[in-house]
Amino acid sequence: MSPVGKISAVLATVMLAMPGAAEAGEGTFGWLSGDWYLTIGATGMVAPNFEGGKKYLLSASPIISLGKAGPEARFTSRNDNISLALVDDGSIRAGLTGKFLFSRDDGDADELRGLDPVRWGGEVGGFFEFYPTDWIRARAELRHGIRAHNGFVADIAADAFYDVTSAIRISGGPRVSFASSKYFDAYYGVDAQEAVASGLSEYHPGGGLKSAGLGGAVTWKVTEPMTASLFGEYSRLMGPAADSSLVRERGDRNQFTVGVSTTYRFDFTM
Repeated sequence: MSPVGKISAVLATVMLAMPGAAEAGEGTFGWLSGDWYLTIGATGMVAPNFEGGKKYLLSASPIISLGKAGPEARFTSRNDNISLALVDDGSIRAGLTGKFLFSRDDGDADELRGLDPVRWGGEVGGFFEFYPTDWIRARAELRHGIRAHNGFVADIAADAFYDVTSAIRISGGPRVSFASSKYFDAYYGVDAQEAVASGLSEYHPGGGLKSAGLGGAVTWKVTEPMTASLFGEYSRLMGPAADSSLVRERGDRNQFTVGVSTTYRFDFTM
């Protein structure tokens, strides 16, 4: 079984177990009642002008997380995509996740001229996270593309964290991503017509490892509901992404990101 397939099986097991957790109360509406939280924020960063690019631009993206209030979350990361926790007992958290994808075309970078545009869309799926120790959190996400691509993407990360003071935390750890052939085809493939129009070598990718790297952050708890952070990420494109003619001939396997983010948590009752 492929890495994406193994992660799919694990997350599917978790998601199938969730209805039982909801039925343990008073049905769906019984599960919805109670204390909830909504975390919103924004990230500003300097990152490659497209995935696999070698030029850097300033950009911004939203941060959104929704879930039932339980034990206070031990750790969150700016890499966590939009999440709805269906299970949250402090040591294990699982539920639904999603990601918005911006469109990509030759107006974003000269290197993309001649390639078919990638439409805006999103990815939806599930996530699962747990704490093997009191100071490490591991998280996996599996998402399926909507509109932008029709493939699967799996992200796995582990972060060690340490509280320097009651308000300042440092964290960091490894990240790895996998994707299916349909994802790679949308973002890294070059068919015969595109090869003629762009001047790139024709390329038809399969699925597999997408990237591996490291990330770290310094987080400041400004007030009880508000946080701010400074972060840095490095990833090296691997497998079908690294082998793409777009990356080999016009891009860079090494991808760096630095930025700042801030979030605010709202608590409410249903």
